[in-house]
Amino acid sequence: MKKLFFSILVISLTSACKSGDQAFDATGVFEATETIVSSESNGKILTFNIEEGSVLTANQLVGTIDCQNLGLQKAQVEASMNALSEKRNDASPQTQILKEQINAQVAQIAAQKEQLKNLEKEKGRLQNLVKADAIPTKQLDDLTGQYEVLKKQISAMETNVGVLRQQIKSQEAQVGIQNRGILSEKKPLMERVAQIEDQIKRCSIVNSIPGTVLVKFAEANEVTAMGKPLYKIADMENMVLRAYITGDQLAKIKTNQLVKVFVDKGKDEYKELSGVVEWIASKAEFTPKTIQTKDERANLVYATKIKVKNDGFLKIGMYGEVKLP
Repeated sequence: MKKLFFSILVISLTSACKSGDQAFDATGVFEATETIVSSESNGKILTFNIEEGSVLTANQLVGTIDCQNLGLQKAQVEASMNALSEKRNDASPQTQILKEQINAQVAQIAAQKEQLKNLEKEKGRLQNLVKADAIPTKQLDDLTGQYEVLKKQISAMETNVGVLRQQIKSQEAQVGIQNRGILSEKKPLMERVAQIEDQIKRCSIVNSIPGTVLVKFAEANEVTAMGKPLYKIADMENMVLRAYITGDQLAKIKTNQLVKVFVDKGKDEYKELSGVVEWIASKAEFTPKTIQTKDERANLVYATKIKVKNDGFLKIGMYGEVKLP
């Protein structure tokens, strides 16, 4: 009888200790940041190399979309850009004629200036002879007239050279204005090429964030459209346990605090993990129906987010228990 009583006492104490170990302060559900990756282009999906459960890295190429029509559009715009050079005007043929006329007149002016120098010398000699009454004054007057006429001819030709040079500048300016009007069409075409290149780049399906594929919404050879979901991905390495605590428990918890998290491992067994409190709600809310708190009579609770490193055991929607220090 004493042995039976002792056995019952041991079993009772063991059950009490086990029950005490499982007395948790809060209960919650594990969540992960889920992202739906959508198509950024229209067309037929040529390749789509992912499956549900695939672990993807950031900037990983997972598929391609047929964008041949965009390549044709780009080629058409580039051809239009190349055609602009054929439309440009060239002032060289017209200005070259004027430059040749200028060169001829400059050479003629140089010859006439040499002739003018000779007349100046002859004029000085005749002036001396006239002073000595060796020759008549008329001979000096005739030479002076020739001298003045030659000076006027040189001045007129120099003026004409200035006019020709002004014509060259005017011709070049006029052609420049015409070419600027033509070249002004080039910048919009360049912007259009850049826009098409960006659209072509979006024909590659590139995974933006690291994580695990949860759901696959499309398959290769299907036709997709811009904004149409392709797959859902979530970061399963860092899970978040959303748990609820009562007002009495607020004094025991704060952000960046380490807490113990327990998940079901089997019948009456729990797996212990370490978690960090990263957020506590600043406003109370009514207890969710699916959540049980330590004090079941509590009507108002505060939501918390506890970040837990996932070793592969945790799944989205799994329940977790929290023990506060």
